[in-house]
Amino acid sequence: MTKLQRVFLALVALLFCAAPVPGDVGGCGQSADELDPEVFFASKRVIDCRQCQSCGISTRLCSAACAANDEQQNFPEGCRPLVHDGEVCLRALHFASCDDYASYVDDAHPTVPTECDFCPGAAR
Repeated sequence: MTKLQRVFLALVALLFCAAPVPGDVGGCGQSADELDPEVFFASKRVIDCRQCQSCGISTRLCSAACAANDEQQNFPEGCRPLVHDGEVCLRALHFASCDDYASYVDDAHPTVPTECDFCPGAAR
């Protein structure tokens, strides 16, 4: 192998080995920015209220969402979801069926859509 071929091979290897690996960036080429809890929970409240109203669901959680209070919510300790995670969650909530939504806002045993379970096993 000539010296020129080795240099070319080294450059090709460098290009392929220097590419980002899963986890280096957020989804779909987005940077890996942390999700702002204030923005996320405010957006979620709007979707919760709309879905509760359009589905005719009246639970304590629906009432709280529609009250539009400025209650600060945070993610569980050590949980740091990315902006892309929040977008996926909000999209799933927006397109959820009324039956699914009723389970999300159930006062006794609310469920969490898998798209919104950012830190499975973390204390809520």
